[in-house]
Amino acid sequence: AIHEVDLRPQGPRFPVVEGETILKAAIDQNVALPHGCKIGRCGLCKSRLIEGDVLHREHSDFALSQDEKASGLVLPCVATPVSDVSLAPVLLDSSMPGHELREFDARVSALENLTHDIMLVRLRPEGGPLEFAPGQYSTLSLPDGTARDYSMANRSGAPDLEFHIRRIPGGRFSEHVHTQLEPGEVLRVKGPLGAAHLRTDHDGPILAVAGGSGLAPVKSIVESAVWLGMRQPIHVYFGAREERDLYLMDHFRSLGKRHPGMTFTPVLSYGPGGGDYLTGMVHDVLARDTDRGAQRAPHLFGHVGEGIRCIGIGDENGELIAADAAKRVVRPEVASKPPRDGEQETIAHDQAVGRV
Repeated sequence: AIHEVDLRPQGPRFPVVEGETILKAAIDQNVALPHGCKIGRCGLCKSRLIEGDVLHREHSDFALSQDEKASGLVLPCVATPVSDVSLAPVLLDSSMPGHELREFDARVSALENLTHDIMLVRLRPEGGPLEFAPGQYSTLSLPDGTARDYSMANRSGAPDLEFHIRRIPGGRFSEHVHTQLEPGEVLRVKGPLGAAHLRTDHDGPILAVAGGSGLAPVKSIVESAVWLGMRQPIHVYFGAREERDLYLMDHFRSLGKRHPGMTFTPVLSYGPGGGDYLTGMVHDVLARDTDRGAQRAPHLFGHVGEGIRCIGIGDENGELIAADAAKRVVRPEVASKPPRDGEQETIAHDQAVGRV
């Protein structure tokens, strides 16, 4: 069966095959629908169900509580319609990036090992540079059709797109990148995608927390904020397992020299201590710092620690959250999600894991 979705207030209407989620159908048909994680964890796609019925797959209570569900709210990323439906996204159009969605070929211009299991891939787009909001992502496809989503790590409009691709054992896409991809090869790119991004009109402090290759969207956000002359404090926490998993340390420190209000705090969960980093779990370190900071700057830190504990941020599984002081998601990411085709691949590299 095929059901029709009426996206209000301005449309369009689009079909959804029974058993398919509303968000997947929207993305496949190039329908602009606010979203971040695509797996029911962030709440960015939250919409009001006006008519019809849907079934929800498993999702986080943080993204959609039982009270919200009872009041008629749904998560299109995990909602499958069982009838024709009408819904209205809660996220206002004014907060959505307005960049053109493109699909194009891009040639590999450079490859570089950032760590033992993270590869930097630079792609030169055909048809000119890609314009996007810092924190958005693109879908990359191999010639055989294998596709994965990754955050852009560069600034918008740069000649090359930059992606940080972590090797996942057995992952079809990441194994190909790390063992077979060569400069000059062509990948297919679709983007920009995602509703989580840097709000350049925000003048309050920015807090970004990254784990592993989740540093990619944070790099884009921080570089862009500095380049645009945004003067508010910027606090970056980078969690990794061991010292060999840290990367771009000098780069972020050089950004700190250009932006006096920026701090960069690397945290190792299994480090011996005594180096240029803190030890422990990144969410514990952040919670400790935010508890202290709440006494000095409640407008920035007041509820951050509680929110992070609520959504279970942990650096060992590559999760990331980047939120501004207004408690809005700026650019979050989950570096892993439920396996696709039996593999734990880095599928949704620009996903919101929560609002703090």
